[in-house]
Amino acid sequence: MRSRLLVKATSGTDAPERCAQAFTVASVAALSGVQVSLWLTGEAAWLALPGRAEAFDLAHSAPLDGLRDDVLGAGALTLCTQCAARRGIGEADVLPGVRIAGAAVFVAEALEDGTQALVY
Repeated sequence: MRSRLLVKATSGTDAPERCAQAFTVASVAALSGVQVSLWLTGEAAWLALPGRAEAFDLAHSAPLDGLRDDVLGAGALTLCTQCAARRGIGEADVLPGVRIAGAAVFVAEALEDGTQALVY
């Protein structure tokens, strides 16, 4: 059984350290060969849009756009359906490779054998 990491980022620029931790953990896991799924919820939803991660700045943190791209290249990046709808974000607005999915998909991923879920 292959290990899998499910990371839920619930904050963005409103709590930058927590946000950067979620992206850093997801990136490191993806680059280490772990199957990673990073979910953007709440204020983290904005980071699914072009230019948002590039504008994120936190001292002593790796650039968020690079961490995001690591996940996109080696894992899955998902934007919460309801979070997107509340912010007026549609499929045409998000970066290539970002999917929009709801709670049923999150629960299915969380219940897969070998999955460890983390919420930031």
